Amino acid sequence: MGRAHRPGRRRRIPRPVLIGGAVVLVVALVAGIAVVGSLVTSLFQTLSARPPAVDVRIVTPDESKAAKAAAQAEPGSAPSEAAEWLAAQPTTYWLTPEIDPVDEVWDRVAHLAAEAREQDATISIAVYGLPDRDCGNHSAGGLDPDAYAAWTARIGDALRNASDVRKIVVLEPDSIALAPSCGSLQDRAGYLRTAVDNIRGVDTWIYIDGGHSAWHSAVEMADLLTSTGLLGEVRGVALNVSNYQDTANEFDYAHRLSDLVGGTHAIIDTSRNGAGPAGSEWCNPGGRLVGAASGAYGDGVVDTTLWIKPPGESDGECNGGPVAGTWWPDAAVELTRESR
Repeated sequence: MGRAHRPGRRRRIPRPVLIGGAVVLVVALVAGIAVVGSLVTSLFQTLSARPPAVDVRIVTPDESKAAKAAAQAEPGSAPSEAAEWLAAQPTTYWLTPEIDPVDEVWDRVAHLAAEAREQDATISIAVYGLPDRDCGNHSAGGLDPDAYAAWTARIGDALRNASDVRKIVVLEPDSIALAPSCGSLQDRAGYLRTAVDNIRGVDTWIYIDGGHSAWHSAVEMADLLTSTGLLGEVRGVALNVSNYQDTANEFDYAHRLSDLVGGTHAIIDTSRNGAGPAGSEWCNPGGRLVGAASGAYGDGVVDTTLWIKPPGESDGECNGGPVAGTWWPDAAVELTRESR
């Protein structure tokens, strides 16, 4: 009778190996869950993103020039009252390389994002550092192309870091409408494309320069916009930035532009157009007033009106004003004389 076959003894897996395998498995599961969670969060943010509209509330920046002027003015004086009133109004914050250079601009955007969360508001920034900015006029300056690419990349990183906050970006006011006078449209289009690529992100709504109704005809402006090749990459155009044109005229202009380019959206600056324009004068015209508040009006083409140019800041050294962008108490008092 043959001997029964005895099964071999099973080799036991060493305990450290078992523990190590379990750890690897747990780490892999946690990593997988994190990736899925990140994808779900990103999808939710994308689906919940909404473009600006009527009643949008933008950030009231606590470090605006109006706020700083209010802290320095003589209490009870007209300049103090004007600055305090303007400091309390939701207004676009202008990022410039002179005030917020590449090594500081992240902190500025992060601070605005924190304010947006506290105020349940939308960030609204104007990015203003284009090479040959303002073609050597009152707001001359800007960065060289490489520095501009680095600066806008830093801005974009900071905006994407605030993924829970809606962002409005007014990209380089006057850059396209002014280009025919500078002979630099294609160069500028290239710089703007770099900025758009650097800044784009979830719930980030970019508007490029569209001039205003008393500058270029709608046909001329539509041609300029189309030639940049950017209209399909952004939400729309910003109109009347730092100007004084009537809101009704800008609405009409926005609709004509949209029709001519095959459809686009717009935002309109109403910060200083309460008394309309002073003829063709654009540099510190007298007798002007603040206009309708941010978020006051909109329709199917115009997403909303916004205060983009901060009232009280000079247009340049003209009509008694100081250097462009400098706080000018006399202008603040005049602009707010019927509001505060």
